[in-house]
Amino acid sequence: MNFRKGRGKEDPEINLIPFIDVLLVILIFLMVTTTYSRFTELQITLPTADAEKAQEKPSQIEIGIDAQGRYKINSEAVSFLDAATLANDLKKAAESLNAGKAGAADPVVIINADRATSHQSVIDVLEAARIAGLAKVTFAAQATSTAK
Repeated sequence: MNFRKGRGKEDPEINLIPFIDVLLVILIFLMVTTTYSRFTELQITLPTADAEKAQEKPSQIEIGIDAQGRYKINSEAVSFLDAATLANDLKKAAESLNAGKAGAADPVVIINADRATSHQSVIDVLEAARIAGLAKVTFAAQATSTAK
């Protein structure tokens, strides 16, 4: 005799609470019994600079360009017509630096341009240095101060 005729079948239910409890106990057991070994630190011997400082400062030509496009070579104003004339002025400055020095290296050209200087003015100096055969060219930079 089937006394449960009017009732539907109940779905089986899985109780997850004991399962979670067992997992937490296992997790705590593993955390307590695990040994955390420290990795051995690398023993690095860093190189030191044993070289002597350079005896001579390399000769340098400083080119200043202001916001109006005026040029100065080693604090002497020069007139700019084109890159070729500026190249001649650069050659003269290089020759005056290397006068009396046998086998002197090419001087370093340092371009110090105002922030409002046009890009073309700087390119003209680079072109003049190329024409003059001066390959060592660098730009001067001023560190910005954070305190005002």
